[in-house]
Amino acid sequence: MIEAVAAGHKAAEGIHAFLQGITLETETQKVIEFPSLQSNWLDIPADVTPQGRNHPRPADPLQRIHSFEEAVPGFNEEEALEEANRCLNCGVCCECLECQKACEVHAIDHHMQETIETVDVGAIVVATGFKTFDPTPLAQYGYGIYPEVYTSLEFERLNNATGPTSGKIRMKNGKSPERVAIIHCVGSRDSRYRHYCSRVCCMYSMKFAHLVREKTGAEVWEFYIDIRSPGKLYEEFYNRVQEEGVHLIRGKVAEVSDIPDRPEDDGRLIVVAENTLTRRTLRIPADMVILSVGLEPARGAAEIGRRLGISSDSDGWFSELHVKLAPVKTASSGIFLAGCCQGPKDIPDTVAQASAAAGEAVALLSKGTVQTLAEISTIDPDVCTGCQSCVQACAYSAIRFDNGRGVAVVNDALCQGCGSCAAACPSSAASVNHFTDRQVMEEIEAILL
Repeated sequence: MIEAVAAGHKAAEGIHAFLQGITLETETQKVIEFPSLQSNWLDIPADVTPQGRNHPRPADPLQRIHSFEEAVPGFNEEEALEEANRCLNCGVCCECLECQKACEVHAIDHHMQETIETVDVGAIVVATGFKTFDPTPLAQYGYGIYPEVYTSLEFERLNNATGPTSGKIRMKNGKSPERVAIIHCVGSRDSRYRHYCSRVCCMYSMKFAHLVREKTGAEVWEFYIDIRSPGKLYEEFYNRVQEEGVHLIRGKVAEVSDIPDRPEDDGRLIVVAENTLTRRTLRIPADMVILSVGLEPARGAAEIGRRLGISSDSDGWFSELHVKLAPVKTASSGIFLAGCCQGPKDIPDTVAQASAAAGEAVALLSKGTVQTLAEISTIDPDVCTGCQSCVQACAYSAIRFDNGRGVAVVNDALCQGCGSCAAACPSSAASVNHFTDRQVMEEIEAILL
């Protein structure tokens, strides 16, 4: 495929030269010197077993004479996938270079290759972000079943000026919706999925309602459990949305179906919900349904936490050193948290925490030197048996095993003095400075006396 694309480039250069009246011999020499893409091919890794190519099988002549099908039908789907998986370099990009031509800042270079660099740093700011909840398991809401059921990110894309409808709110049939239903807390505050509040759903749902009313004038129904608007000017925006005519219904939606109650609602979605304030069951016809999905830890965040020695709570969010006194620090010195890696938060809180994390990193680096803790672990080499229990117990990777001496060694700069190694050591070779067994026992005896 790459050779064919390169030949196509040469042919295009030759056609261009002919149409411009350029001497063909000179241009031909130029075309021959066209940079070959072969220099960008990657070497086959040693752990990959080379596989033979799939070759199209000609059709049976006895069957071909009775139809106008191709003599060589090509690959079926399974064969095409197998052939595509053989490519280790691209397999998708055809090197048409249109993206390179369209990029005004010249940020695309097709000759670049993947490189792995090692950088020594003095501080790390972790900002892995979040991912939105996938509402597919909530089949009662009809996501993936009915085409006019959207997630909040999908509607955000639809409403964006660079979206598929240039910012106009349109349904799949190209018409503007006349009635829109917005369902809050999809995946959040639910004991089956995520029990916590995602904090941003209420406010962006009301933003959607405001935009729908502003752009289409459609009737908007919002179904919520509790409205939570604690930020600056949030309550004022909540009151504004009500004044704009948005119907706010306190109650969870039971299901979204396509079974209408009246013939005139045929083809519309029916949102079934309970109004807990009036104790009535509602069946609201809607042209479009928006699911306000919650936030979850980002994919790969657990692996990042394992590599950096950052602990997580039961929901997968990174844990800070102290909720009030050290909200951006972690138990690992020099590693700070910013944004939704710590938990769901909106833009102002994220910006404030990012600024705080950057300030902590600058303050740490500006010192030039770092003072270690006094209460760090120590291992007596005369007592250590080399069982390596302390190496496995250390959450900060501060202990390594010295194969030459056959004992464990503590890195004073990484140790945080948690005492896990002292508790795990079966031979009592590991201890924490100023908290030795003798000192602790004497403190207990002093208290008893």
